[in-house]
Amino acid sequence: VFVFPTYLFVLGIMGLIITGVYQAFTGPGPVFPPAALARQELDWMMLALVLRAFANGCSSMTGLEAISNGVPMFKRPEHENAIKTTYWMSGLLAIMLTGISFLLIHYHVMPIPHVTMLSQIAEETVGRGWFYYYIQMVTMLILFLAANTAYNGLPPLLSLLAQDGYMPRYLGMRGERLSFSNGIVLLSLVAGFLIVGFNGDVEHLISLYAIGVFLSFTIAQSGMVVHWWRERGRNWGRRAMLNGFGAIITGIVVVVIAVSKFFAGAWIVLIFIPAMMIIFKKIKRHYLDMAEQLHLPLEEGPYQAKLLGTHYVIVPVASPTRVVAETMRYAKKIGDEVIALHIATDKEAIPAVEEKWRQWNPEVNLVTIYSPYRLVIQPLLQYVEKLTRRKQPEDYITVVIPEFETRKWWHRLLHNQTGLVLRTLLIFNKNVVVATLPFHLQK
Repeated sequence: VFVFPTYLFVLGIMGLIITGVYQAFTGPGPVFPPAALARQELDWMMLALVLRAFANGCSSMTGLEAISNGVPMFKRPEHENAIKTTYWMSGLLAIMLTGISFLLIHYHVMPIPHVTMLSQIAEETVGRGWFYYYIQMVTMLILFLAANTAYNGLPPLLSLLAQDGYMPRYLGMRGERLSFSNGIVLLSLVAGFLIVGFNGDVEHLISLYAIGVFLSFTIAQSGMVVHWWRERGRNWGRRAMLNGFGAIITGIVVVVIAVSKFFAGAWIVLIFIPAMMIIFKKIKRHYLDMAEQLHLPLEEGPYQAKLLGTHYVIVPVASPTRVVAETMRYAKKIGDEVIALHIATDKEAIPAVEEKWRQWNPEVNLVTIYSPYRLVIQPLLQYVEKLTRRKQPEDYITVVIPEFETRKWWHRLLHNQTGLVLRTLLIFNKNVVVATLPFHLQK
């Protein structure tokens, strides 16, 4: 679907350039009008304008990086097809950019508010006929589809970083539609944030995009120079000089855009990229540390389960109920030592709870802790912490939380969320297993 608007745009621009160049050399007027060839004194202001024009013109090259990011998506042999595509894309880009620049000078097109340069060139060349509107329509389509470039390039690039351990692993996983859906969702969120943050200002967003792309170009070209220097293979000097020249050119673009568009948003990229490099290294270090700690030493022989040790099971009890009874039955099946823990916030209610426990007689002692400040979760966490310090390395501690599930979702709003908060806090505790035994209410 995306191919046809692209072909229509390329054919339209080529037709416009051929028509305009033919008219320029066969028409009665000069190829370059005197106004376009007027001499300007070269001063610092003129130099700044030339450099800024150069940087803005170089932004036309953005898009070539999408090929390198999407190499795995090409048919085999992937790299050869990617190289051929790069040559074709670069050649078309050079012809169209040169042709449009020639027509800009020939017609001496000047900026007009709310009218694009391409619209002025088309009107000067073919008038307001059908071909003019054809150029406008295919330009709109190609700009609309250009937004898809990031979705083609960035998610696969994030997947490669994820496979190397420099981004979260889930960014390297394909979704049910065989696309990198997690990367697509992340890109959509960031793009939406930028659009809102810049109020949809296209000029500032393009500057933000261009400096990011050319900074990446500069880093990549410099990295290739280092690569050729280390490899010292066939024709390495020529390749290193080519990449070095490219790094210098793109580096100049970065400096110009950074200076001229610094307060328009360029400062964000200059801070963001070094910050991301630091984050990449932190993520890589985390995965290396995790792999080191999770490594199973198979050279030590078959795994032998240690049957020694005690399994302590703690059951928080507010009052003896049916859900507590079911939880106690489960605790006795899995534990060696069951502890029923009651956190009392009302000192006068303690005897009533203990008497009811004795009448029920679950053959488990009730441990009561009085909380004078009416805190429930903190005393329980402190008790678990004390038991953790007291237990042996081969022992286990499990906290089984009795919790009833309401029949309707809005019934949950009528009850406190102590069980949910307690489970969330306990899972961060070392060497403590947390389980929830649900009791489903029927009414």
